[in-house]
Amino acid sequence: MVFVRTTPPRPVDVTAVFPELAPLVRPAIRLHPRPGSPSVGESSVGGPLLWPAEEPWPHCEASHLHVDSGFRQSPADVRLKRRMQARWHHDHNGRGTTAEEAAVKERNAAMLAERFAVGPPPADCPVPMLPVAQLYLRDIPLVRPSGQADLLQVLWCPYDHDPHHKPSTALFWRSAAAVVDILATPPEPYEVNDDGYLPEPCVLAPEAITEYPNSLDLSPQMLRMVEDWSRWQAAGVDVDGSEHADCPRDFYDVHLADAPGWKVGGWPPWGRTDPNPRYCTVCDVQMVPLLTIASREWDGGEGHSWAPYEDQAAANAAGHCCGQSPSRPTKVEVGSTDNMQIYICPTSPEHPHTDLIQ
Repeated sequence: MVFVRTTPPRPVDVTAVFPELAPLVRPAIRLHPRPGSPSVGESSVGGPLLWPAEEPWPHCEASHLHVDSGFRQSPADVRLKRRMQARWHHDHNGRGTTAEEAAVKERNAAMLAERFAVGPPPADCPVPMLPVAQLYLRDIPLVRPSGQADLLQVLWCPYDHDPHHKPSTALFWRSAAAVVDILATPPEPYEVNDDGYLPEPCVLAPEAITEYPNSLDLSPQMLRMVEDWSRWQAAGVDVDGSEHADCPRDFYDVHLADAPGWKVGGWPPWGRTDPNPRYCTVCDVQMVPLLTIASREWDGGEGHSWAPYEDQAAANAAGHCCGQSPSRPTKVEVGSTDNMQIYICPTSPEHPHTDLIQ
């Protein structure tokens, strides 16, 4: 079933107010992931990958701590908890555990007892990585593949890694037609460092948009221009009673600049981290944003203006509970921040990528 998500028009035509910003427009594709059952032949977040059976599954070779202080649950336990929370959300009188959930819980406990019998793996034991995103060129033309590749696959290790205490990512480019025998049962990690590091399987509704840079990416001259409320008034923008009249920069950042949520291309969503150009370690070319991994599809308060038409009733509804929030369809929580940005080299996607928590 094909579903659509549509971003409402911005309250102001940016280039009508500031034609000087027109050269800074960038194309982006909002992915709009929503829980579903994607197949290996579909673009997805957290879904199964079109992975060749003869190709080793990627493992993280870094050192990992097991069964230490903090969150430690198996992927199976996290999935069971989510199913139970979804049921509770729809029936607050039906809390407790169903017979089916009890059976799954018992099976998970048996598997856990088996693991405890042999002890946790050593800290230097390679950890199987988890699928984060699979993006087909036919759906997401901004993934910038090279050669015959028409598929991008992103995985990560579900442990905190230095220096930013975030999952460590890996990118793979391949030709979908070259995959004949598909790996049916990929290995899974012993545990996850945080339940937000296990993406919920989601189908996508890609939507092409255009983006303007966050105010932190503007030159000092352009920033002064955006902060000049008289420019907004001269263009006919209604400012009567606006809470942003004293700080039009906030209005620009909240409503007009980079879109929130999972997306390909566009401008990075700066906030907690100041802009810092990243350069390819191979050819020294400035790298460009490839994929934004987001904890939320839209922010609270005025950030609801970015919620698609089709989700606005849910976005504005009260009573989100039991771990269910329409703004967090993927269940991803990127550390203590909202976004993780993956950059690639525009000269060659095969060069090492970099990522950054923002």
